Amino acid sequence: MNIIPIAECESLKKEWTDQFVTVKPERPELQRFANIVGRVITVNYNGKALIDFQDGGWYDITASELYLNKLDAAEAKAKYNAKANSAQPIPEKQG
Repeated sequence: MNIIPIAECESLKKEWTDQFVTVKPERPELQRFANIVGRVITVNYNGKALIDFQDGGWYDITASELYLNKLDAAEAKAKYNAKANSAQPIPEKQG
């Protein structure tokens, strides 16, 4: 487990929380998320960003520009559908 100081974690939270991101496509372990806009929900205490890629799950990816590209919020909101996530309080998909 990667242990980082609490102050650094809080700094990462401020920097990354609620940012729209895409993954670095050249990283083979992140290929399945290539060209998908995600939103960082929060950053946990091991420095991983919890990202909603609009598929009902949250994924932890290192909160770093080595792994993630930040997007302009206005541009990204047009490509991000918050309702696509099935983890809504009252999902429209249920009868």
